[in-house]
Amino acid sequence: MKRFRNTFLGLLFLACSSISCAQSILGTHNLALQWVSWDYFGKVNAITQNGVTSLSGRQNSRTSTDYVHIDGFVSEMTPAGFKFKGKITTQVSFIHGGKPCERNGTFTFKAPPNKKYWRLQEMDNPCDGVTDYVDIFF
Repeated sequence: MKRFRNTFLGLLFLACSSISCAQSILGTHNLALQWVSWDYFGKVNAITQNGVTSLSGRQNSRTSTDYVHIDGFVSEMTPAGFKFKGKITTQVSFIHGGKPCERNGTFTFKAPPNKKYWRLQEMDNPCDGVTDYVDIFF
C-alpha cells in the first residue's frame, strides 16, 4: 500500500478506500440547523494541519439571535460519513428557554441515500424535547 505524506489523509484513505472520500470533508461547506434557516446557510470549514482535520463553523439567523456553532475535529471518515469530536452549540428562542444548549463529545454525521449532506445522527436535543437537524452539505 502507498505511503501518504499527510498521516490523517492516509488513515482516512484506509477507512474510505479512496483518496477522494478522505478529501471530501476538506474545504468550506454550507451548514444548517432547521430552526435557524433552510434558506440562508452558515459556513463550516474543514482544514488539515499537523495531521488533524479541524471542523469549525456557524450559522446565524438573519432575523433573531438564533444560531448553531460547531467546533472540533474529524476523528474518522467513511464513505457514508464521519465521526466528529468536539462541541455543538445551538440557541433557538423557543427551545430551552432561549438559552444556549451545548453538547460535547463524539458525534456521527452520515449522508442519507441520494442526499447532498451529512446529517448529525444524535438528533435529540439534550436540553429540550425536540429534534435538531444539523446538516453539513457537500
